[in-house]
Amino acid sequence: MKAQVEGNKLKVLEALNLGGFVSGQALGVKLGISRTAVAKHITSLQEMGIDIFTVSGKGYCLNHSLPLLQTQKINEALVKLQDDTRRIVEVVPVIDSTNTELMRRIQAKAYPNSGHTLLAEMQQAGRGRRGKVWQSPFGANLYLSYYWRLEDGMQAAMGVSVVVGLALYDAIKALYGIDVQLKWPNDVYLDKKKLAGILVELDGQMEGPCHLVIGIGVNLVMPQSAASAIDQPWQDLSSKVGKIDKNALAAMLIVCLAKRLTTYRESGLKTFSQQWNSLNVFKGKSVRLSTGTQTWQGICEGINEQGALLLRCDGEVKAYFGGELSLRAVDSN
Repeated sequence: MKAQVEGNKLKVLEALNLGGFVSGQALGVKLGISRTAVAKHITSLQEMGIDIFTVSGKGYCLNHSLPLLQTQKINEALVKLQDDTRRIVEVVPVIDSTNTELMRRIQAKAYPNSGHTLLAEMQQAGRGRRGKVWQSPFGANLYLSYYWRLEDGMQAAMGVSVVVGLALYDAIKALYGIDVQLKWPNDVYLDKKKLAGILVELDGQMEGPCHLVIGIGVNLVMPQSAASAIDQPWQDLSSKVGKIDKNALAAMLIVCLAKRLTTYRESGLKTFSQQWNSLNVFKGKSVRLSTGTQTWQGICEGINEQGALLLRCDGEVKAYFGGELSLRAVDSN
């Protein structure tokens, strides 16, 4: 059975998140449960990968505060950002995958409204591109899926991951004043290490309405227990900017996504390609592009106005599309 964080277990976590040590007795009195029940909840949370110190005579303490999501705080932040769109923001403690859940609704024809955002504290089956697992420990990072309806068919959605990368750039720049870099087709880098990933999934017709689920995972306070399973250099945002208000970040990202996607719907990628190229983490670098069965090596020249990767090989520049392509620097492992 998959673990859930709800009821008294969630209340225990929320009490610990206030900071400092809390005794088992005080938690029991507050929640109206026994110290034994408190200890069982603590053990269950630890088994989920949440790092809780247990010290005899002092009680329990998180090794860092978890910036837990709250729908009300996200909505309040949206109001402060003057976002008057009637959108639904939904927060759940634990889920298999936020993308999977929105895709289930689409396939059941329970279509959300454009801008509907689903966030989770933990994903038990988080997914990246090419079937990879996305490490999603409880409370540590941002896991968000955004629904968007596009009327112009699947072909018009080809460059959405480029647009989403720029929306992430916008949000982080606005809140923290730092510049992230972008990696084709769907990664965001900080100090040349992976900070965030994007997974865009589609359901619809080549011509006609198309339903998009835009999944975003951002490393915020990555615990070492989860980091050990990541197969490439990574960075988390707190290491660069300190304490993070996850609700404010979620709201800013929602607003930036809405603005970028509206522009994309109106004018396509041509208004984005120049800025994306200025943020390209592999700009002018020697790279290797691979499908798993075929590999090309050359100089990364950025993207064109259709969102295709431009690779210079033997003096000739060729464009490459495809969701299953992998791009790596030649000198990386």
